[in-house]
Amino acid sequence: MFAVVLKRGATLGRHRRFLSSTAVTIPELDDFQIKNEQCLQYVKGSKERAELEKALKSLKDTITDVPIVVGDEEFRPGEAKHQVMPFNHEKKLANFYWATPDVLQKAINVSQVARGSWEATPLNERIKLFLKAADLVSTKYRMQLNAATMLGQAKVVVQAEIDSAAELADFFRFNAFYAKELHKNQPISDNPKDVINKLRHRGLEGFIAAVSPFNFTAIGGNLASAPALLGNVILWKPSDTAILSSYLVFKVMQEAGFPSGVINFVPADGPVFGNVIVRSPNLAGINFTGSVPTFRHLWQQVGQNLSLYHNFPRLVGECGGKNFHFVHPSADVDTTVNATILAAFEYSGQKCSACSRVYVPESLWMKVKEGLVETQKQLKIGSPLEFDSFSSAVIDAKAFARITGYVNHAAKSSDLNIIAGGSYDDKIGYFIEPTIVQTKNPNDKIMREEIFEIGRASCRERV
Repeated sequence: MFAVVLKRGATLGRHRRFLSSTAVTIPELDDFQIKNEQCLQYVKGSKERAELEKALKSLKDTITDVPIVVGDEEFRPGEAKHQVMPFNHEKKLANFYWATPDVLQKAINVSQVARGSWEATPLNERIKLFLKAADLVSTKYRMQLNAATMLGQAKVVVQAEIDSAAELADFFRFNAFYAKELHKNQPISDNPKDVINKLRHRGLEGFIAAVSPFNFTAIGGNLASAPALLGNVILWKPSDTAILSSYLVFKVMQEAGFPSGVINFVPADGPVFGNVIVRSPNLAGINFTGSVPTFRHLWQQVGQNLSLYHNFPRLVGECGGKNFHFVHPSADVDTTVNATILAAFEYSGQKCSACSRVYVPESLWMKVKEGLVETQKQLKIGSPLEFDSFSSAVIDAKAFARITGYVNHAAKSSDLNIIAGGSYDDKIGYFIEPTIVQTKNPNDKIMREEIFEIGRASCRERV
């Protein structure tokens, strides 16, 4: 919002106005600096290793009940659903529930009641809540968050620490810092003796729907909280396969002091959630990370309902991709091999940033191929509870079926040759061996379609 503030006695046109002390004022913010949260190493015998193992045992031996939370109320409609451990899918980790349309509508109503007082809360006070949340992530909740991410999303310890501890704390701190810095950018006042121009950032009039993915605990916390920093209220739909870690993030925000109704925790069936939010006149925005088809569908639904809304909903979406390494003939082979293996197979390739294609000049191909195949043999794919595992199972049965479909396609196609990996087994967990496929057809579907998994294609180019 842009405000023009006249000083007492200043002239507005031909009329003299004497403004009262109720004129819009923009309070100064406390200044502070930040730095990245440092990752712990969890070496054998270390204090953090012992604390994490204790948290892992506690969560592993318990089925945590995760309610829907709307304002101050908890809901458990219908039959409980279950989050399982991907590397041991017979083991239940948490019970959770899907919000019905009525519960979702209640969440919208509650958020609108909370919106006025939350937006009126000074930015300085909101920033303090974010900094407190970051401190809770870094200390009290660190091991629980890491344990929930390892057990529920099958991340090995290094990946969990980077995500649910360091990156989540960084999101809270850096968002607060940039909100403070954004506040410093005020419009020019040409005649400050008479007129002072001020800019105040307001929340949107309505609610934000946050839809978060399974693969990063930190992204869930960020999608749900970042809009709140500038006065928005949120309905947060977490991923079913990241329920426990998402609920712990929500509890962190509760303990930090976020008022009830500002962020509402509403696990739900995807289509049900989407249909309710897009039909609400109060929809002000969607904050999304997930698949291209889902985001396209939401965008289409919003477009069809534009005349319904009080505002123009803002849509922010991070979707998948088909990232690649394009290797120059002058490239160092060892660096190429190591960077490609890490980019492709960390967290089983379940990242939108993961390397999915490699274009290698023929002059380097034999050395690069040898390096990739030999390094692949050294990767341990096992339980994240074994601290020497490089990676673990993929997230669920649906992902397993989709990924193995591409592996089977590679095994049958005359254009494709599996040069490493290709095995899979879902009897205990959803395990797929890191798979490297060589192709002579750059237009094969394995080179064009996002797989979001543990298989990578290499294309040899004549250079």
